[in-house]
Amino acid sequence: MAARPKRSSEAFFGRRKGPPLQPRKQRLMDEALPRLRIDVKRPAPAELSELFDHAPAAICMEIGFGGGEHLAEQAQANSDTGFIGVEPFINGMAKMLGKVEDCDLANVRLYDDDATQLLDWLPSQSLSRVDLLYPDPWPKKRHWKRRFVNQANLDRMARVLQPGGLFRFVSDIDTYVNWTLQNIDRHGVFDWQANRADDWRQPWRGWTRTRYEAKAIREGRTPCYLQFWNR
Repeated sequence: MAARPKRSSEAFFGRRKGPPLQPRKQRLMDEALPRLRIDVKRPAPAELSELFDHAPAAICMEIGFGGGEHLAEQAQANSDTGFIGVEPFINGMAKMLGKVEDCDLANVRLYDDDATQLLDWLPSQSLSRVDLLYPDPWPKKRHWKRRFVNQANLDRMARVLQPGGLFRFVSDIDTYVNWTLQNIDRHGVFDWQANRADDWRQPWRGWTRTRYEAKAIREGRTPCYLQFWNR
């Protein structure tokens, strides 16, 4: 088995907590999150579908789901698929828990810490897709090492994705888009099968526009939608 890549000494995410939570959100954090949280201190199951009650045929992960708009819509529209959402920001996690409760989403499991810890815990070839949507671009050069897309994390995703599995990336920051394409090209395991401009200018089928994306478009920033297939 190939050696697991080392984790960065600095987190890939920023702050952990915003304003104090309202009572309902605090209740969900106290009661619902422990039930839905993946415990990486325990051995990973031989079949990742064991995390879910309905034994899904496919399992997808979204890293840094923000307020959970995209993740919740995906889970609601694809009840036969399992979804793992990662979000260290407490207020974002609380919002997602509210959506899970309101929509009775039984096909969602959550993780509230560094995504690299979860990626290293997952069994090999256990995911059909990984979504990284509008990650923090860390625009200052001294912070570029905190960008989630790097060679070590591409190794992690390549290990847990099934052959032919998808890594989907969206950003409205052109320098991070270029950074991602350069890292993908250097890594050599993922294929970008774009043939025309609309392949990265237009979102894929079933896309859910988040509040962040709506704000980016209002402010004149153009989203770029990239899909890479694991060989």
